[in-house]
Amino acid sequence: MGKLQYCEILRTRINVTNMQETLDYIHSHREALRGKYICVSNVHTTVMAYENKKYRAIQNGAAMALPDGAPLSIYSKRKGFAQAQRVTGPDLMLELFRVSPQYGYRHYFYGATQETLADMRTAIERDYPTLTIAGMYAPPFRPLTDEEEQQAVCQINKAQPDFIWVGLGAPKQEEWMAAHKDKVSGVMFGVGAGFDYLAGHIKRAPKWMQRLSLEWLYRLLQDPKRLWNRYITTNIKFFRYIFREHRRSLRKRRERGIERNER
Repeated sequence: MGKLQYCEILRTRINVTNMQETLDYIHSHREALRGKYICVSNVHTTVMAYENKKYRAIQNGAAMALPDGAPLSIYSKRKGFAQAQRVTGPDLMLELFRVSPQYGYRHYFYGATQETLADMRTAIERDYPTLTIAGMYAPPFRPLTDEEEQQAVCQINKAQPDFIWVGLGAPKQEEWMAAHKDKVSGVMFGVGAGFDYLAGHIKRAPKWMQRLSLEWLYRLLQDPKRLWNRYITTNIKFFRYIFREHRRSLRKRRERGIERNER
């Protein structure tokens, strides 16, 4: 994989890539990526970034912003990037697990609860018995004190991980990664619900639903009370904002055309 390509979606730079190209880039740039972070972006995070300049700067400050949400890769295709594909956080995690013994990769898990981490460890040891778990930490559900923060960073760096999986949910996980850029020894990935998938607390949608871009519906049906507002309201906002940006772009092109004609 050569120079990274991206498509700007609602002012956020989303990478144009696929799973194999992403893996190749991570393998070949592993040392350069240490201390940096990779966002796993979807409609929800893209809408939040559009509405919040600070969060947008965090997304755009990532080493990569992967198109986890199908609408992002579909939009990229329609903007001329025919090769754009979806790269989900849970799938990327499992792909890196699969090849880790070959490369000697070490993994650290930061986030979720002790129960979730324990179930994750059980699943990893069952399905990936040769994977090296460098450490796990479930932070308290409150802001850490400066001393706790320093201890957490020291604990991570002492474990010498290659990859630090951060499962705090958006936007908290991206804010945490940005705040710890160049302070930790591995490359950080914000994987949201990836911990719950791995632990078996949430089920992945069937492959046919994933292919039809209906994974969001499958999740919504599992937890409608919590996810209704996020999926329905945010999806409506996404398409409304896309239409707004499209109109703004057309208006600017017309204005530039008028200026050229006047010259």
